[in-house]
Amino acid sequence: MVSEHTDTVGDTSALALKILVAGGFGVGKTTLVGAVSEIRPLRTEELLSEAGQLVDCTDGVDQKVTTTVAMDFGRITIRSGLSLYLFGTPGQDRFWFLWDELAQGALGAVVLADTRRLEGCFPAVDYFEHRRIPFVVAVNCFTGARSYGAHDVSRALDLDRGTPVVLCDARDRDSGKEVLIRLVEYAGRMHTARLLDSVG
Repeated sequence: MVSEHTDTVGDTSALALKILVAGGFGVGKTTLVGAVSEIRPLRTEELLSEAGQLVDCTDGVDQKVTTTVAMDFGRITIRSGLSLYLFGTPGQDRFWFLWDELAQGALGAVVLADTRRLEGCFPAVDYFEHRRIPFVVAVNCFTGARSYGAHDVSRALDLDRGTPVVLCDARDRDSGKEVLIRLVEYAGRMHTARLLDSVG
């Protein structure tokens, strides 16, 4: 979603971009949106139930007691005249039908990864690659997790050459903001290159 609106105070045109925050179950999507949002984030979390244990793998996230069932929503102003609207996707397989709706009009996506459960972000990587939506992989550096370099993660996920991998702390606003800036820059380059290809 790229939209423009007029600032009634300064009468200047402002740009609003739609960004998805995706990844596996319990990887930190809700935390990231909440950490960077300058407005009170909208959350659609529900308590994990015994019935859900039959379909949700909670290995490695034993302390998790809630889950996103629709989306998270937040907003951050990157600089004057540029705002990002953040849509956090649900992580479990049974909610993936919502992704197509959420992805419409998105400039790009952040795929959060946990190196202890790296396989959890494969579906998100496949989803965005298949739809040619620019994305960056943000490795959420959990306390106690073995640290890996960006190159190692890129190889493990078999990412297309040039897809950025950044290390972050989803709880830290500045760290999350850096991830979003990196995504906007990368997505901008990708969209410009495609536009030039289409007219070349």
